[in-house]
Amino acid sequence: MMDTSDTAKVIAPPPLLLVAALLVGTALDRLVPLGLLATLPGTLRLAVGGAIVIVALGLAVTAARHFRRLGTPVKPWQPTTRLVTDGVMGRLRNPMYVGMVLVTWGVALMAAGDWLVLAGVALAALLHWGVVVREEHYLEGRFGDDYRRYRGTVPRYGLRGLLDG
Repeated sequence: MMDTSDTAKVIAPPPLLLVAALLVGTALDRLVPLGLLATLPGTLRLAVGGAIVIVALGLAVTAARHFRRLGTPVKPWQPTTRLVTDGVMGRLRNPMYVGMVLVTWGVALMAAGDWLVLAGVALAALLHWGVVVREEHYLEGRFGDDYRRYRGTVPRYGLRGLLDG
């Protein structure tokens, strides 16, 4: 059995939350299509949605690689060994989670999935309250003033004032 006494105690692995959002949104789009995004030109949807997915994956992969390079786990259900404050983490504190939500919205646009857009909103809320807030509490307890200084200078999601804390 895994020892979770020194972890953020997140509600679920974030990649699982992403997959669930994509599956639920896709299922709802097939069962109860709304057709709103389908009114946009397909080429525009594919181009913009594809660009969003590429940027989102780049953001998440860059952050994950940086964590690995510095020797701290990417998985929030494992003990954190180091506070990562540089690289993409020097611009926003949660690039992997921002990437997950943007992937959902990019796929929604490409697939004309109105429910996928809403699934992305639900994913953002789950990630915020079920993962990010728990991680922040854990990191503050583990790294104290170093984390508080970092939190005070780097926005949570890249934009000041957007659920910043």
